[in-house]
Amino acid sequence: MITPQCLALINPEGLGVSLVILALVSPLILVGILYYLKKRLDHRQIMAAIEKGIPLSEIMPPKPQLVGPAWIRYVSGGVAMVIIGLGVILCGGFDRNPEVVVAFVVLGMGAAWLTKGLLQYYLKTQPDRNAAPQEKEST
Repeated sequence: MITPQCLALINPEGLGVSLVILALVSPLILVGILYYLKKRLDHRQIMAAIEKGIPLSEIMPPKPQLVGPAWIRYVSGGVAMVIIGLGVILCGGFDRNPEVVVAFVVLGMGAAWLTKGLLQYYLKTQPDRNAAPQEKEST
């Protein structure tokens, strides 16, 4: 039974903080539970199909392949992150504010993606130098 002495021990500030944390974490818990239930249902369907001898390609269609070369996605994402990072850094100054630190991280990730995309493009357009030269047939 809850007595007035028990209620006097409850800190209202701590209760408020715990309610805010619970409100922030509960959507993540809900998404995790739904993901688990979906995976469990998929597993049951696969096991039932195996028992009946149905090919798995009928149950699980193949994942769609991304269209276009990967280097374009890396370059465009890298340019966007570099621009966002530079914009936040220039607007926020070079203080030790948390947003400037995050902006430097975004800038670094953008530079890495940009470099990766440009290297993929460069390596795909250059001929393989380790391959033996092919002789051209003369007619």
